[in-house]
Amino acid sequence: MRNAWRPLRHRLFRAMWIASVVSNVGTWMHTVAASWLMTLLAASPLPVALVQTATTLPVFMITLPAGAIADLIDRRRWLIFTQSLMLAVAGAIGVLTLAGRIGPWSLLLLTFALGCGGALNQPAWSATIPELVPREELPAAVALNSVGFNIARAIGPALGGMIMAATNAGVVFILNAISFLAVIVVLWVWNGSTREPAGARIHEAMLEGLLYVRSTRVYHAVLVRAGLFAFAASALWALLPVVASTQLGTTETGYGILLGCLGAGSVIGAGMLGPVRARYSPDSVAMTGTLTFVAATIALATIHSFTLVAGAMLIGGVAWMTVMTTFNISAQTAPPPELRARALAVYILVFQGALAIGSAAWGAVAGRWHVSNALLFSAIAIAAGLFAATKLKLSAPKVEDAEYVA
Repeated sequence: MRNAWRPLRHRLFRAMWIASVVSNVGTWMHTVAASWLMTLLAASPLPVALVQTATTLPVFMITLPAGAIADLIDRRRWLIFTQSLMLAVAGAIGVLTLAGRIGPWSLLLLTFALGCGGALNQPAWSATIPELVPREELPAAVALNSVGFNIARAIGPALGGMIMAATNAGVVFILNAISFLAVIVVLWVWNGSTREPAGARIHEAMLEGLLYVRSTRVYHAVLVRAGLFAFAASALWALLPVVASTQLGTTETGYGILLGCLGAGSVIGAGMLGPVRARYSPDSVAMTGTLTFVAATIALATIHSFTLVAGAMLIGGVAWMTVMTTFNISAQTAPPPELRARALAVYILVFQGALAIGSAAWGAVAGRWHVSNALLFSAIAIAAGLFAATKLKLSAPKVEDAEYVA
């Protein structure tokens, strides 16, 4: 257990990790505020679901060029730029909201701009981790990033809901903007990377990665199964604020608690996964997690007790972490090291694209056939995708090679 926290002994990594947790808390606070504010600005479930699409679609659109940029220029300066961009956009959303000038489409547009900043930032941030710790501590450092993200997911939604209930959404947006300063300050005092920038032949490198993915059957299983799951399972995330406000009749704080339960469940799932993976195959673990997430989705559609739904979201968080970590480990370990980043970029594109498209699709279904029916259809789609992928076996990497993507 002590080895898992060893990377925090390094001053720079520790500072970056703490700053990223603070920033991610602000991001989750923003997610709660944006989704809840949209329920007040628009009567239809579709705009509410489009908040999730606006957040994730930029990753689908610009991950590959963002990764190329991160290999061509100084990553420290690029990260300062992307963090400053997100600070400016979050600040603009806060100011417009406090002034009463925000509307459904301006909220979606600015949320999309914030997502673009995050998509530009993600490849460079991930690529920086090996520069902060010794090579033998890299797996623990990557895993700690995942733990930090899920700590923020457990804290941020509930905190954002409480702050929004006590003040308003604009204050939450301003606090999110301030949270980016923590990362900017750490990056500013960092002396910078010792890495030599790569050559300028971006298109050739991107093409080589795409050709590898196209010709490798093992990687096809990861892409197809992750894409099917993300598309079908996105309904729970996209429609949760609608269920919280209409079927459960709760407040912003209640919605934040439900998201916090999902985050807490993810932290629990991360702790449980090591012993489970040691005993069972990746396919068995993914199947169990998928079926558990189906049960959580059905519970959200049919149960009208806040306490019981919160419990179901806790279990759903465990299931989500179990499934996604299994896919992430297979995606990390299947390609050779020299092609890993480019193969992972394609994996991220497939997953985030499916999540974005699925969120919009389930929002449209909910607007036409009611939220509960959309969630039930989603549960059926998750199960159908699982059985459709039974012939697509995941790779079984060595335990010491396991890493988390997010």
